[in-house]
Amino acid sequence: MKSFIYLIAFIFCFNSYSQISQLYIGTYTKGNSKGIYKVNFNTSTGQLSDLQLAIPIDNPSFLTYAPDKKFLYSTNGSESGFISSYKIKEDGSLVLLTRVSSNGKGPCHISINTDGTKISVSNYGGGTIAIYPINKDGSLAEATQVFNQNSTETKSHAHSSLFFNDELFTADLGRNAMYQYILDGHDYKLNSEAIIKTKGNPGPRHFKLTKDGKFIYVINEYGATITSIKRTKKGFKQIDEDNTLDPDFTAFNKCADIHLSKDERFVYGSNRGENTIAVFERNTKNGKLNKTQSISVHGDWPRNFTLDPTGKFLLVANMKTENIAVFSVDKTSGKLTFLSDLKVPEPVCLLF
Repeated sequence: MKSFIYLIAFIFCFNSYSQISQLYIGTYTKGNSKGIYKVNFNTSTGQLSDLQLAIPIDNPSFLTYAPDKKFLYSTNGSESGFISSYKIKEDGSLVLLTRVSSNGKGPCHISINTDGTKISVSNYGGGTIAIYPINKDGSLAEATQVFNQNSTETKSHAHSSLFFNDELFTADLGRNAMYQYILDGHDYKLNSEAIIKTKGNPGPRHFKLTKDGKFIYVINEYGATITSIKRTKKGFKQIDEDNTLDPDFTAFNKCADIHLSKDERFVYGSNRGENTIAVFERNTKNGKLNKTQSISVHGDWPRNFTLDPTGKFLLVANMKTENIAVFSVDKTSGKLTFLSDLKVPEPVCLLF
């Protein structure tokens, strides 16, 4: 009988442990924050717990993992600008491996290719995109390529970049354009002047590609819109543009982040000002979007958000109110329901 009780207790403890996923939090350190934090997230209940400082470091504003999740990389926003690599210890704390120049002012976004051999960094202030090789020990080598996206007429604000197979796409808020670089041998080369130039000054900020690379969804910081782009045999074309705000909202707003659900049926975008997450249903055949919900983030200035590994929850980093809000996701409709929140100092990036 005792053996049976011990077995039940073991199974309960194992299941509880297996439902815990670690969340890393990038922050600004101008106020209460000290660096990168980690917190436990229960993927069954949606509860956050055990907030700890993973490593003290200045302004780790955007984070990404190595594919095997043994290493972590961050931008460190400053006038000079640098990026850092870290080894993840068994207890989840971080050990600094390397700090290298970001090759531009104000690094704001970092991404990694699928085989974990290259890092791309976007420098908002400098208007440059820099490519870095990753060493076998997870550390970073110096940049092998730096693309200056400034033109004689317009100052670039490179805001994000993502790898897709042998391509690298970038969103330039300053030049209101999306660019495509293609791998040629060991180096990336600009394929065209711009795959699409948006009208006016919407300010392309962040974007996501579908798994097959046929569609790109760009959230525009100033325009409060999502631009939908389709890949064709002749290149790329805009197929849709959808507003992220409630029609009655007329106050100041800046959009920030965008994500696709795992099944790619829903698109989510964050509004700083209206302080909402806009939910869109996606037509998986033609790629167009239809807005279905606008929900309060229960905080102020949602700079970044993420979906948990199960896709059952969406978490929002509210920078000004210093809290992370947790929402459940309806798998059928994609709509969100607020559950709870946790106080965290100056959160600006969330990484599962």
